[in-house]
Order: sequence, then structure tokens, then C-alpha cells
Amino acid sequence: MHSTYRRHLADAPISGRPVEVVLQVRRFFCDNDGCPAKTFAEQVPGLTTPRARRTGVLKGALEAIALALAGRAGARLADKLGMVVSRDSMLRLVRALPDPLVGTPQVVGVDDFALRRGHVYGTVVIDILTHRPLDLLQDRTSDTLAAWFRAHPGVQVVCRDRAGAYAEGIRVGAPDAVQVADRWHLWHNLAEAVEKVVRQHHADLRAPAPSPDTTCDTDTICAIDTICDTVAALDDDGTGDGADEEPVCPAGPTQLAARTRERFAAIHDLLAAGATSSAISQTLGLDRKTVRRFARAASAAELHAAHPTRSSILDDYTEHLRQRWAAGTTDAVALTAEITALGYRGSAKTVRRYLQPLRAGQGTTTRPPAPPTTREVTGWLTRHPDSLTDNERTARDAVLDRSPALRATRDLVSEFAQILTQRRGHELRDWMRRVDTAGAPALRSFATGLDRDLDAVTAGLTLPYSSGPVEGTVNRIKMIKRQMFGRANFDLLRKRVLLA
Repeated sequence: MHSTYRRHLADAPISGRPVEVVLQVRRFFCDNDGCPAKTFAEQVPGLTTPRARRTGVLKGALEAIALALAGRAGARLADKLGMVVSRDSMLRLVRALPDPLVGTPQVVGVDDFALRRGHVYGTVVIDILTHRPLDLLQDRTSDTLAAWFRAHPGVQVVCRDRAGAYAEGIRVGAPDAVQVADRWHLWHNLAEAVEKVVRQHHADLRAPAPSPDTTCDTDTICAIDTICDTVAALDDDGTGDGADEEPVCPAGPTQLAARTRERFAAIHDLLAAGATSSAISQTLGLDRKTVRRFARAASAAELHAAHPTRSSILDDYTEHLRQRWAAGTTDAVALTAEITALGYRGSAKTVRRYLQPLRAGQGTTTRPPAPPTTREVTGWLTRHPDSLTDNERTARDAVLDRSPALRATRDLVSEFAQILTQRRGHELRDWMRRVDTAGAPALRSFATGLDRDLDAVTAGLTLPYSSGPVEGTVNRIKMIKRQMFGRANFDLLRKRVLLA
């Protein structure tokens, strides 16, 4: 024995309080002149390791927290639990962890993920059978993927999307492996082709317009316009207090006079019953100044005499409005823009109120329902028929009756769906020949793309493997990236994906 010294080891907290183990250990020296260690210290099994300042229990707890939350968030949680550690120490613990053993996987899946969306992408490789990530690669080139497969021989099946770089990398790095095109990507590509077909036949989506029932004739316009030629002095509430800066007769002088007489009688009846002006104002919903004006008047005729009718700012433009209405222009905003160019200084609201009697006298025209959108029709053609509602099924059948091309597309889509769901990949060639004969150009382009990758597509429509587990891992990578605020280096991201 050479000597003794004390070691201070941080241990797992007790009841949220930090724990330190103070241990006296012995140092030894070696008599063998050929030994490079002149002195060395003894280790306590299960408690100490060379040059460690934490026990194995505490180190394991901190590693688990660091893998789950990384540096800053992990350090905050550890502090709450009684384990004092810095964020940099948490990241060092993650980086010091060894990579998991890959072994010899038989079925793997590859897909890309965004390191910086739109600019930098990497590749994730997972074991399809265990759903365990095997490795993260810093790019998505064929050379990098081929090098990974050469370093891990023995792969029998590789699931991938339709990317050409991955197909080339697998062919070079694992030439004996069977490539499987993912079924979801196949269906997604078919749906894109169907959407192009629907867009090309968009005219067939609209139902034929029914003939209009009635139209507004010239006599009706003239009769209504005669009523509205006179502008009442009273505003919308019949008081004439100037609340409307552009008064235009919306109803006609006879109706306004009748409304004035009714309000005059109601106000004087309430006054005779002993009601105050404020009470009458609340009861009838009128302004108190209006109530007082009606109360001071001896009769309704006196109110009319005190506020004679006056001209409207639309008087100089009514002829233009009548002519444009008869010509079929009924939009108040458009008509306002026209007469504004002629010198009109009023608002579109005034023009709209002037046109309201014309609209009331105009016969109703039955408008056809709005046509379905391209996205809706694409969904009707690519979704399972049992998932459609009765209304959707009826609308789909109406569209197909008007468009033989979309009906043929629906039949081809249904046949491909049966091949995909029932894994009848051996029927793919016959389906592609039918597309070449009766399919739309977009479907023929889709079939041409299948022919360029026919072996992988046939395997994808035959074998039970798919890239579903890979897509799940990509979603998990997105979550980890958000948790790391997108600022961590690739090596730290790789450790967390492989070990967490």
C-alpha cells in the first residue's frame, strides 16, 4: 500500500436533498518495473469508477434525464429533484454514451428528415421488425447510404419511398436486398394523379343551370322608381332629427306618414296616462328629443309641415341607375363606382337602399348549387365507398353521370385499391395496360412512373412490409428537434434519437 486519500462522490438525492459520499480509499504502487502504472487507487465495486465524481446510480439518473430533455431543461428538472448539475454537464453525459449495437438487421427502412427544412436533410435507418432506430446519416445521397449498407452486410429487405437516390444507394450497397416501395406513397402519388384528372374535367363538376322563373320587367322598375322619387324628411326612425346624413326614401311617403301618425298617437296616449318623456323613450325605443318633439306638436300634420320633403343626392343619377339595372347590373358597389365617376359624392349604402325596392319587385331566379371543389371530388374518388355519407355518394354519382372520363378514373382507382389492400401485386401489369388503354393522361403518367420502379412497386404490393415505422420515427425526430430549439449539433441529435 502506498497511501490513502479521501474521495467525494455525489450520490442520488434522498427526499429531494443532495447526498455526498465521503470515502477513504487506498492507493497502491506496483513493484513490477515493466508496469506503466506506478501508483493506482482501489475501486469499490458498484460505487466508484476511475476518476468519477458521481456514483453509478446518480450518473444513470442524470443520463436518463439528459436523453429525455437534453441540457437546459434537463438541468432544471435535475435541480428540482436535488441533483445539482449544469446544462453543459448534461450534454457531456449524452455525448459520452456509447452507440447501441446494430447487429445484423434483416428488414430495414430508410427515409429522409429535415435538419433545416428546405435546405438540409438527413437520413434515418430503422429496424422494421423492432421499430428501433439504427443510425442517422448527415445527408440523403446515394453514396452515403451505400456506404452504410456496405458496413452492415446481411440486410435482406429495404423499405423506402419513391426517391431515386435511395433506390440507387440500396442497389449499390446491398445489391441482394429486395427493395419495397411504400404503399402509402404509392396511394399518395395516385391521389395526386386523380386530382390532376379532376382539374382537367372541372367543367363537368357544375350541374346545369335551371332556367330562371321570372325577370324584372321595365314596368315594375318604373312603378317602384316612381314611389322612391320623393325623399322623406324623416330619417330611418321617422323623427327627422338628422341622424341619417343621406336620407333616401326606402318605403314611400304614404308609409312614412302612417308611421308618423302611429308614433304621434302612441306618444300622446302615454303622456295622457302620466308617463314621463324618459319612460316613453324607453318604452317605444325612441330618442328623448324625438319624444319631446312629438309631445310639443299639436297633430301629426304639424310634424309633416315642419319637415317638408327635400331632394336626394341621388336625384341626378337615378336615370343612370334605372338604365343599368334594366341592363342587368344589380351590384350596388359596382353601380356606386359608376356614378361616383359621374360626380356622385354619397355612399354605397344610399345606393343600396335606393335599389332595395327594385330587388323586392324582381322575380326570384333559382341559382344552381355551387359545384363541388376539386379536392372534394378527388376525395370521393380515392376514399373507400363505405366511408362516404349519403350526400357525398349522391353528389359523386351526379358528377360521374356527367363525366365519362371521371367514371373511368373511378373504376381504375377502385381496381388499384383492391390490388393494394389485398396485396395482389401480380395483377399490377394488367392494371397498367388498362390505364394505357382507357386512362387519362395523368394516370398514364403515374403508370409510367410505376414501370420505372416496377420491381420495388410489385414487392410493395405483395410483401407485408411498409415504411410506417420509419414515418413514426421521423415524427419523433421532429419532436426532439423542437425540444432542442433547433440549435443542437447533429451528433447530439443522433445520440438522443438512437438512445432515448
